[in-house]
This record gives sequence, C-alpha cells and structure tokens, in this order.
Amino acid sequence: MTATIIDLIRHGEPVGGRKYRGQVDDPLSPEGFRQMWAAVGEARPWAFIVSSPLSRCAEFAAALGDRHGIAVRLEPRLQEAGFGAWEGRTPGEIEAEDASALEAFKRDPVNRRPAGAEPAEGFARRVGLALDEVAAEFSGRHTLLVCHAGVIRMALLRALGIPLSSAYRIEVPLASVTRLIVRHQAAGAVMSLAFHGVPRLA
Repeated sequence: MTATIIDLIRHGEPVGGRKYRGQVDDPLSPEGFRQMWAAVGEARPWAFIVSSPLSRCAEFAAALGDRHGIAVRLEPRLQEAGFGAWEGRTPGEIEAEDASALEAFKRDPVNRRPAGAEPAEGFARRVGLALDEVAAEFSGRHTLLVCHAGVIRMALLRALGIPLSSAYRIEVPLASVTRLIVRHQAAGAVMSLAFHGVPRLA
C-alpha cells in the first residue's frame, strides 16, 4: 500500500491585517513572512511545492523552493474562495453594515454567503479536484501545498467526511500546518488526517 503525504500551510499575516480577502491579492507583511519561516523552521521533507497563485502564498512558496532547491508550481484551484461583496473588507466593516451577517455566515456557510460569493459547493469541488490530482501525480511522495484557510477547511471536510455546513467549526491559524495522508489501496485512495493546526513543524 502506497502512502502519499500532503502538508498544507496557511499563509501568514498579509499587509493590511485581518480581512475577508478572498481573491484580493494583498502580499505578505514582514510579520507574515516571519510567521511562515518560523512554521517550517529548517524542515525540508518535501519533494514538491504546489501553491495558490495569490501573492500571500506564492511569494513564500518561491522563497522556500529557492532555499531548498525544490520545484514550485502554481495551482489556481488552490486560491481562496471568492467572497463577493465582502472581498477586502474587515470583520468590523461587515458588522457595521449588518451586525448579524458574520455569525449567520459561520453558522450556515452554504446558504448565508455574501452577495456575489463563490458557491460553497463549487469551492469544495475545485479544491477536491486539485487535491486528488496532487495525490495522484505525487503518489508515494511528500508534497507541500501553500494555501488559504478556506482551502484547508475544504481539505479537512473531504478527509473526515464533515458536511460543508460545519466548515467554520474548524479554526485555521495563520501560518499553521496541517498534514494529510493518502493511502492508495486497490479499492481507491483513502485520505486521513495526521495533524492539524500545528504552529511549527518538528
């Protein structure tokens, strides 16, 4: 039985602090870079790095790849979900307009999405397809995905069979690392969780 290891690291703090950025392309702040370097330390177990093309992920992926001589590929399906009318807005700005909007969204992220947002089902589908392709292409090897909180939530829902409605019960800290293990069996691939949300790789 062949096992494939997929690590997922969330980007660090972007310029401008906490926002519902979605696909707004703010770069990492200096603190964000520091957080991500602290998270990976001197670890270099990966054969490949696959990154969201958004700069808060791609810039660190390129720097990490250069440091260790690891090939990096950009994967558009690993972008964060589009947040529609909330793109680039802070939680305070959203709540000033509608005090209950964020609570309603987190309670029901399928049906209470902001106007113009990417549908939850479509987001889950594109992340799932990207994960399946990474697992197949890099079968038996160790790959790092540099991505977003929403992408990591979708990966965990897929690995653990959790419904989309429960996505925001999962906290994903900045620059935290999650590890999935995919075991390739005769009946098909089985994805499981090794650990989630660790602040630093051993």
